[in-house]
Amino acid sequence: MLRRVKTDKKIISDLPEKMEQNDYIELSKKQKVLYKKLLAQTEEQLLDSEGIQRKGLILSLLLHLKQICNHPDQYLGQEEFEPTQSGKFEMLKEICQTIYEKRERVLVFTQFREMTAHLDNYLAEIFHCRGGIIHGGVSVNERAELVERFQNEEYMPYMILSVRSGGTGLTLTKANHVIHFDRWWNPSVENQATDRAFRIGQDKNVMVHKFICQGTVEEKIDKLISSKKELAENIIGESGESRLTEMSNDELLSMLRLEV
Repeated sequence: MLRRVKTDKKIISDLPEKMEQNDYIELSKKQKVLYKKLLAQTEEQLLDSEGIQRKGLILSLLLHLKQICNHPDQYLGQEEFEPTQSGKFEMLKEICQTIYEKRERVLVFTQFREMTAHLDNYLAEIFHCRGGIIHGGVSVNERAELVERFQNEEYMPYMILSVRSGGTGLTLTKANHVIHFDRWWNPSVENQATDRAFRIGQDKNVMVHKFICQGTVEEKIDKLISSKKELAENIIGESGESRLTEMSNDELLSMLRLEV
């Protein structure tokens, strides 16, 4: 399915620029230990499984590796979320402090609903006031109220959105920064999320940050997507997770193994 893009000046001439960058992040010591341990535990099970069982094992492994890359406590089911134990939390602080100093606004996307409250508490400290959260559990009326507040002149510095519930149908052009805290691994889905800010009504250049943990499956998947970027941007395809389940064990383990 071919599609036209807003960056084509023949279609829309007055939309500002969209600048995208990958922010490469080093795992904390605790993240590295958990990542290696989980992969070692799963490797033997993977070699002894096949069919639906193997696919389920791979999808579960990918989910848990993503959680570890976000924060050890997400994977461990704990509630402390000490920022220094996550490279992503420290990078988020660095970027958002600059946004706060400029009194600008940011959208933060995650695919994990359970992360939204922890990110909210962390960002509230950085911005010295609380923003908003939109996920599947937010009612239609509350969602509309949050969007209206964010789009008004009163300063609401950030909105945290789950990609699935906040990726389409919202206009949040008061934000000129977008952060993909974790990756959906489908360029079409990520672009739709970014377009909550990069759309008609936006009068500032939009800066898009994509967080990638170095040496992990996040970096390797990003390289895989980038190598097929032109095709991925024009054709709506399946998710990266589904493609990985079709790899051989050797290919998969090479993809997932942590490279320091």
